[in-house]
Amino acid sequence: MRASDRAYVTLRAEIVDWRLEPGTVLAEVEQAARLGVSRTPLREALSRLTADGLVEAQSGRGLVVTGVSLADITELFEARQALEQRAAALAAQRRDPAVFEELQAELRDSAALLADTSAYYDLVARFDAAMDIAAASPYLVSALNAVRTHLARIRRLAQDDRERLAQAASEHLLIVDAVIDGDAELAAHATHVHLHRSLQNILHAASTGRLADQLAPTA
Repeated sequence: MRASDRAYVTLRAEIVDWRLEPGTVLAEVEQAARLGVSRTPLREALSRLTADGLVEAQSGRGLVVTGVSLADITELFEARQALEQRAAALAAQRRDPAVFEELQAELRDSAALLADTSAYYDLVARFDAAMDIAAASPYLVSALNAVRTHLARIRRLAQDDRERLAQAASEHLLIVDAVIDGDAELAAHATHVHLHRSLQNILHAASTGRLADQLAPTA
């Protein structure tokens, strides 16, 4: 892996996982030394992160990790609804049932999944990948992946809500069932319900103060 790619992957993961919190200054000299790369590949990595919307220039401070506000969350979910509902409908029309039958079996054992949340998030990642492949729409998937970069950060905000994770597992199972059955309308509707509930969970968490310290003020 090239040095710039390595720096990009590391910094992106740290931002998404909130190890580099919003407002953190990414000074070139400090970050290059920390990551063991020269400043040229680091600049390339920072440029890519800026294009992703994870880093921005701030007057008097240089490049900093961007914040996440309630307005950002709502807008991201608006885009996610449009993209994922269409992707789900296409996946139901074009799927390989065997792929989704494997996911179905895993999702049915939600108790085992939720005993290890990292395993659950791994399954969700495989679910997303299977849906993307089945949809067979490269431009749609490219747009969806851009949105997912930011959604991954938001997901970390509420990942300790085990009740919500159990509900989400059931919702994913309903989507998979619809895809296996080739029911495009139900797959899209189940996706709509899942995303609506996910958004409401995050907004509720913010309104009750659980996430208040981690969200940026809305402009």
